[in-house]
Amino acid sequence: MTQLRRHLSPARLAGHAPAFLVMGLVAVPLVTVLAALFVGDTSGTWRHLFQTVLPGYVTNSLLLMVMVGLLSSLIGISTAWLVAATDFPGRKMLGWLLVLPLAAPAYIIAYTYTDLLAPYGPVQTWLYGLPGVFGSLTMPSIRTLPGAALLLSLVLYPYIYLLARASFASRAGTLFEAARILGDSPARAFWRIALPAARPAIAGGLALVLMETLADFGVVEYFSVPTLSTGIYRTWIGMGEKLAAMKIAGVMLLFVLALISFESLTRGGRTDTSRGGRPARLMLSPVHQLLAIATCALPVLFGFLLPAIVLAGYTIESGDSRIGDFLTYATNSISISCIAAILAAGLALMLAYAQRLSGNWATNAAIRFATMGYALPGILIAIGILGSLAGFDRTLTGFASAVFGYNGGLILSGTIILLTYAYVIRFLTVSFNSVNAGLAAIAPNMDDAARSLGASPRAVIRRIHAPMMVRSLGAALLLVFVDSMRELPATLVLRPFNFETLATRVYRLASDERLMEASTSALAIILIGIVPVLLLSHIGSAEETTPRS
Repeated sequence: MTQLRRHLSPARLAGHAPAFLVMGLVAVPLVTVLAALFVGDTSGTWRHLFQTVLPGYVTNSLLLMVMVGLLSSLIGISTAWLVAATDFPGRKMLGWLLVLPLAAPAYIIAYTYTDLLAPYGPVQTWLYGLPGVFGSLTMPSIRTLPGAALLLSLVLYPYIYLLARASFASRAGTLFEAARILGDSPARAFWRIALPAARPAIAGGLALVLMETLADFGVVEYFSVPTLSTGIYRTWIGMGEKLAAMKIAGVMLLFVLALISFESLTRGGRTDTSRGGRPARLMLSPVHQLLAIATCALPVLFGFLLPAIVLAGYTIESGDSRIGDFLTYATNSISISCIAAILAAGLALMLAYAQRLSGNWATNAAIRFATMGYALPGILIAIGILGSLAGFDRTLTGFASAVFGYNGGLILSGTIILLTYAYVIRFLTVSFNSVNAGLAAIAPNMDDAARSLGASPRAVIRRIHAPMMVRSLGAALLLVFVDSMRELPATLVLRPFNFETLATRVYRLASDERLMEASTSALAIILIGIVPVLLLSHIGSAEETTPRS
């Protein structure tokens, strides 16, 4: 009974409140989407979709995830091993260049390569000009399921590369070195020792790749590949069947929950406990050095440099002629991204302090649920928000009309409120991880010492925590800001009328085959995305070690 009173004390409940409040904000759209699976459909639309197009949506989504997972693993593991465990000219520079594809949204890469490889595009025009058999070559269309998988892999492999590189440079690399000392060949030691030791890190990166693949909308929609994300959008926007769209979103949510479980199992509480020096790198022969350079340079070339150069060329040659509109769209993107970043950082700070003050299982579980937005596709969050708040929005608008004489449209749906809500849910995890890391670096005994000297909790935060958390708060703001600038499906569904962002501007123009005009907005998104990517590469980079023969 004493323990029960202690857990139900006002102080304990006050400590839980922020975590449960944020959890409730995240849970509302998710519960609505899951509940839609059990709601009867009197119109028969869901039964028709279930029997006709839904199997195709599921099959294509699974095939895309398998292809992207395999290609991303191949690129990420091979480049991570070469950068972390071998020595060759340009290794250090290529080590951080390999992260740059994360700065380019996949849908922008898809638009660029479609234009380059079109029947009358630069590449095929060049091929037709070659003499002999080369001039008769016809390239297959890239706007297919394998083409979508290839382009997504070129953008998403850094998730696996970063985690695998860190593992190969520490524990897995140390075990590899021990196996070499005991007489194993480099190939045998890699396959039998280093790769299995890095498997948890690789699997964690793979889970992130699969989540991003499932969430993709821009690439598959542009390539006309029917997946769950495009099915939700077409059913909601094209057909106007809201319940059927929410049921498809419920199916997608089941996939997401399975991927979250997979990620948790791969982590399994295992951490890298290696504290010694980093293993020495293998010296490669001249031929192998050239192969290593090519292996690491090609993903950077095709995943970032070539698309960025093409977009820069298009911008210089033509670009967006409506500069005034471009500035308006840029202002819209920056404004709403700043609002979302500030709100996400504030909520992340609340969650981090709740965990610090009352970090028991209930608070930790609530925080875990509240920060699962990173795994949720933007289209799923958007549909869940609209489905859950539609009735409340109508009631609120009716109340405002009756009491205050309001005669406008829906109060929530007609503004950026719901779009900001979606951004915060989607990117709260990014903000929380950064803020919590900064707060965890402050030893609790510093708080106790300040309180024993008479400082109030507010003074502790203002005079001790705030100066020490400037970098982590800045990183949280920056990361959420950039992710919000790039978000496409949630913006398409939830944006107010006549409200365009850089992402929707690129989508609209590219859909009309006007990539020249879209290049200015696309290049702006890529350049903005470079900053946090370089920060991420710097944080995750391995320290230099002495090569060995």
